[in-house]
Amino acid sequence: MTPLYILLGILLLHTSPWFSFAAANEDTLTAGQALRAGEKLVSRNGKFALGFFQFQPASTISKSSHNATSHSPSLWYLGIWFNKIPVFTVLWVANRDEPITHPNLNLTQLKISSDGNLVIVVNHSSYTESVVWSTHIVNSSISSALLSNTGNLALTSEQKMLWQSFDYPTDVWFPGAKLGRNKVTGLNRQGISRKSLIDPGSGSYSIELEDTSGFILKRRNNPSVVYWRYASSRASALNLVPLLNSMLDMDARTKGLFNITYVDNDQEEYYMYTLQDESLSSVFVSLDISGQIKLNIWSQANQSWQTIFSQPDDPCDPPASCGPFTVCSGKPHPSCDCMESFSQKSPQDWEFEDRTRGCIRNTPLHCTSDKNITSSTDIFHPITPVQLPYNPQIIAVATSQSKCEEACLSSCSCTAYSYSSRICSVWNGELFSVILVDGKSSGNVLYLRLAAKDLLPSLRKNKTKPNIAVVTTASIIGFGSLMLVLLLLIWKNKFKWCVFSLCGNQSSAGGIIAFRYTDLVRATKSFSEKLGGGAFGSVYKGVLSDSKTTIAVKKLDGASQGEKQFRAEVSSIGLIQHLNLVKLIGFCCEGDHRLLVYEHMLNGSLDGHLFKKSNNVAVLSWNTRYQMALGVARGLSYLHQSCHKCIIHCDIKPENILVDSSFVPKVADFGLATFVGRDFSRILTSFRGTVGYIAPEWLSGVPITPKIDVYSFGMVLLEIISGRRNSSAEISHNTRSSSSYKGDEYFPVQAINALHNGDVRSLVDPQLLSNFSLEEAEQVCKVACWCIQDSEFDRPTMGEIVRVLEGLREIDMPPMPRFIAAITEQSGAATSM
Repeated sequence: MTPLYILLGILLLHTSPWFSFAAANEDTLTAGQALRAGEKLVSRNGKFALGFFQFQPASTISKSSHNATSHSPSLWYLGIWFNKIPVFTVLWVANRDEPITHPNLNLTQLKISSDGNLVIVVNHSSYTESVVWSTHIVNSSISSALLSNTGNLALTSEQKMLWQSFDYPTDVWFPGAKLGRNKVTGLNRQGISRKSLIDPGSGSYSIELEDTSGFILKRRNNPSVVYWRYASSRASALNLVPLLNSMLDMDARTKGLFNITYVDNDQEEYYMYTLQDESLSSVFVSLDISGQIKLNIWSQANQSWQTIFSQPDDPCDPPASCGPFTVCSGKPHPSCDCMESFSQKSPQDWEFEDRTRGCIRNTPLHCTSDKNITSSTDIFHPITPVQLPYNPQIIAVATSQSKCEEACLSSCSCTAYSYSSRICSVWNGELFSVILVDGKSSGNVLYLRLAAKDLLPSLRKNKTKPNIAVVTTASIIGFGSLMLVLLLLIWKNKFKWCVFSLCGNQSSAGGIIAFRYTDLVRATKSFSEKLGGGAFGSVYKGVLSDSKTTIAVKKLDGASQGEKQFRAEVSSIGLIQHLNLVKLIGFCCEGDHRLLVYEHMLNGSLDGHLFKKSNNVAVLSWNTRYQMALGVARGLSYLHQSCHKCIIHCDIKPENILVDSSFVPKVADFGLATFVGRDFSRILTSFRGTVGYIAPEWLSGVPITPKIDVYSFGMVLLEIISGRRNSSAEISHNTRSSSSYKGDEYFPVQAINALHNGDVRSLVDPQLLSNFSLEEAEQVCKVACWCIQDSEFDRPTMGEIVRVLEGLREIDMPPMPRFIAAITEQSGAATSM
């Protein structure tokens, strides 16, 4: 393997911290102490430091000043870095996927909690604080945290190791740290690459030691794609050690510097490397953003990090290293470029080496499909010589290149084809891992599908300039014709206009269909079977004549308010797809008629299963309820965090959660939804929602955030637990101050009190007859009570809720919300009277 020297662009070189540190020499944090912003722990040898920091591109900070606040990002982390290296180099991050976003960092601190855990907390007031990160251990004795000379943050009690950062690596493998698994406890020390140069969050690649596969590198979102492995047996693992040592001895900078060991016994299997002389140099091994293992050594002469060698050697080997619709050119330096007629989807992400979003088309393909007939004017552009993308589809009936091309054109989802050795291969959707190969080597030709006008620029350039008078005359005639058509359309629709983006085409963005009103009248048998109704209209059952698909048609009432809801619903749910979001099939925007066509949910809405007690409705099992809660959380998390724009639903309640035939929940009714751009965290909007589920900030008049959905979700969770409404008569926030209100009737009051008293069992729906998991019920109750906290800053995000319900994160006991405390006091006072 040939070493790669002086590889520029290593992930840690291009970032600088945004922070200022107070002087500190202590290496230990004890109970009662706290580490705040501007402070740090320093190992006794002075080599490592622990503290709060935030990433900032080096180009935005002057070498003589750290006052570039206008460029400072808002995300803060707790981490370990080299204390004496002039280039800020982060080696470990505690809260890599949960950065601190609180505007007042003075309220954030690292401390040892009352239960002996090392925690990062944000104090929102003198009474409440939220835990951002915790070591999550069970400990009943006094503990302390030490930053050792090896860079290991260790939590100990009475000289007993309780927890250490070496067991939970991020993207760096420290000297003296084990990379491997504990056969007794099941702990697997897995390294995960970071997202970008300025985002230490979990990235696309992982490195670990598996039981049967040995030492492997793989892509996280597709674990079956293992792109490098070594040592699938103990014999080959032992052979890897001398091989690595001999490779290191070939370079003068690393000769005699390392000692690599491999251990495999009844308790553990791991690799570990140590330094023969720690004072000679600073080195570390990292899993790079691009998916390569790299050995990095500090060059004092060059004042920079240098990469001694990489594995795999070719930076194009990791799958999808450049993102979709890109070409990777590999050695001597990795180079990612967009394919012909494509542009970077997010140039800013590319600047910081995050290419996961890849490239997008400059011009959409022209392809239509109607009644099993597909027509397209697209043409193909050859890319050669290349290594073809993975996951091809073989078309056996295409026995020539022309037939292979026709096969690709016959499908609107086909994006490329290749014909070689009489084998036709086509690719649908995004193209990954297209690699340019050496021109002298054998390569394939990939025919990339493009819009015709992208590949015919010469025809446009070679056209003679038309006569100006002819152009002017033609423009006037064309404009007059257009105005005549518009006037006719206005007259035909009685001056009732739809939004052109919604009603201009038979197939709008996202694949939804524009139906004719007469078709929906026929499908619903003149709206004869009503499924339900709401404030904006009624829902009817129907069947599409062509496919026999059962549908639910929502017929909106009211010209002004219904129109607003109609646009909101099509704009939001019409453009997204998720398992836990109801699917919008199409719409009708004809004259005064506004109708929405959804997939039909066989089991109706959640409220019918929770609150309507009848022999015809089976009692939802606890497992079904838990999975429903998790499904709704995933759907809302997708709306808040994964869409192009954050979508706030604004009306989460059991009536707006539909249930399919397999009891999979689907969030529905987006008529009140509102969009929040990614550059904003709040939006000012008019009051909306349903009494009993609305968050307190609605009444304060402040701009809302996605946390209003979190509040409503918490209320729904309590109803899922109990199988009853939260109050016998739903109360609004206006009635909360009424002294005549009986607090003991309000279920959230009972829930938080029972949770604090360890009596969650009494809250669970009695129809379950004790057939439920008490541990899960307590977990759900905790989540619900965190969701309904008065302050939005105390509530978790939907992404955090998903991780808790999936069992990937623990959650602490929530405090008593001030509103519920007030109701409890009123109820107690009324009782004493």
